[in-house]
Amino acid sequence: MTAYIIRRVVMTVPTLLIAVTLVFFAFQLIPGDVARMFVGEQAPEEVVERMRAELGLDRPVLEQYATYLMRLARGDLGQSFITGRPVTVEISTRYWNTVRLAVVATVFATICGLAMGILSAVHREGFWDYLFTTISMVGISIPIFWLALLMMMLFSIQWGILPTAGHETWRHYIMPTFTLAIYSIAFITRMTRSSLLDLFGQDFTRTARAKGLSESAVLIQHVLRNALIPIVTVIGLRFGYMLGGAVITETIFAWPGMGRLLVTAVAQRDIPVVQGVLLVVAGTFILLNLIVDILYARLDPRIQYR
Repeated sequence: MTAYIIRRVVMTVPTLLIAVTLVFFAFQLIPGDVARMFVGEQAPEEVVERMRAELGLDRPVLEQYATYLMRLARGDLGQSFITGRPVTVEISTRYWNTVRLAVVATVFATICGLAMGILSAVHREGFWDYLFTTISMVGISIPIFWLALLMMMLFSIQWGILPTAGHETWRHYIMPTFTLAIYSIAFITRMTRSSLLDLFGQDFTRTARAKGLSESAVLIQHVLRNALIPIVTVIGLRFGYMLGGAVITETIFAWPGMGRLLVTAVAQRDIPVVQGVLLVVAGTFILLNLIVDILYARLDPRIQYR
């Protein structure tokens, strides 16, 4: 187990390096002069040339890439073109806002998805199955931006029971959480239902019933435990997607997180901030995949890591 964890940690290094390389060279292909973006469009040419030299943009691309890697190794993501502050400061003030929203949405989606998926599987082809299957199809198909605007119009403008923006109180979490979690609820519901139905017909399930165990005991002690691996995988991936995909939700509800920061940075062509946000999201996603892989051994002791 320990050796496997060490190998998985080592394997994340080239994955992260690939992500860093893609982010760096992708912005090399963007048209425009970064130095002129930094000093302003009206700056004299000599000022632009001096800034280009200070930023190292007058050097070969590979040399810039090596410098970029060394800066990242020191935890330096650069400096914002707009505010002049370090990118790490810009991101750190918003990262935990996004994490809190994603955690709340993931917990909400997990509870609802597991409950709906279990009821749907237990009552196969019954009322609950048809109801939750329909809800799942709607949840996967509904546009997030449309749902967010609809909730804002109903709960904030017409009824006035929920705030439209901000993150100060628990009431501010309700609409962004539901908007961000709706797709994950549908996905977890479908995965839970499918996993449970596949296991209901297995030999170990029939053996457990033959021993006289109740249906609830069979479900909880045998079926659900064996179905957790694909479900945990989906939950971990959905949490990663929430961190990186909260752009629309945070923008509509004016949530001060990384998604809104990314939209603002793109609009202002603040390239260092955009690069920093993308790298932080990629690194978080890689870390989540590592955690999910390690959890497999805890959930199913039969798994052997060789």
